[in-house]
Amino acid sequence: MSRVMRRESLPRNVLGIFDTTILHLRKPSIIAWWSVAFPGLGHILLGHFFRGTGLIVWEICINSYSNLNAAMVYSFIGDIPSAKGILNTRLLLLYIPIYLFGIWDSYRGAVDLNKEYKLSESANSPIKKYAMNTAGVNYLDKRNPILALIWAIFIPSLGQFYQQRILASFFTLFWAVIFVFYSHFAEAIIYLIQGDIQKSTQVLNMQWLLFIPSFYFFTLYQSYTDTIELNKLFAKEQARFLEENFQPSNFHIQKGGLVE
Repeated sequence: MSRVMRRESLPRNVLGIFDTTILHLRKPSIIAWWSVAFPGLGHILLGHFFRGTGLIVWEICINSYSNLNAAMVYSFIGDIPSAKGILNTRLLLLYIPIYLFGIWDSYRGAVDLNKEYKLSESANSPIKKYAMNTAGVNYLDKRNPILALIWAIFIPSLGQFYQQRILASFFTLFWAVIFVFYSHFAEAIIYLIQGDIQKSTQVLNMQWLLFIPSFYFFTLYQSYTDTIELNKLFAKEQARFLEENFQPSNFHIQKGGLVE
């Protein structure tokens, strides 16, 4: 008797009280680009949170102690001697291999997960809709991507909070506070509002300020795109529910012909 071996496929989502991880198609080039902008962010988009967090901590520590961001600022304004003077080349040699690895690994991970997604779709893997215990409740629901984007614009992390991704939102908020505090960004904004442009510029710590743009725009991108993907997953779950409970078993769609 012949035996048919069936390969187990990944579930299309993991729904918990504090977070929701979903499996969907991603452009590997986009994932790699976010790793170029800030090591670890590409892995966060793939759902590799521990790996991404490790790369983010590595980036912040090595970048800060090597004065890479500050050296970049000096090079932007054409002060090459000052850039060379503050740059720690010994740490920079440690920085480059991990930086390139993060780009390569995020691209490879995106390609592999796209393959797993296609297998899960063809196998019609289950979609979890509810999660509830004494800590709270989480469920798939249709949300507005524009609202997620707007909340993320005001304060990074609120877009994820709107998606019921509590752990991701606190992770984002933690790093946002660290970057704003050590860069003195809030103080610079206050001085700028008061019209004191010179003091607003002097108070800024450029080493920490350069962390903010990549991280901030990443939160906007993640809030908007993840809400769209969650809506797609919700629509698939609803379609399967209606098909299993209300569609007649003898119903078939004839491609290329009229349905009477």
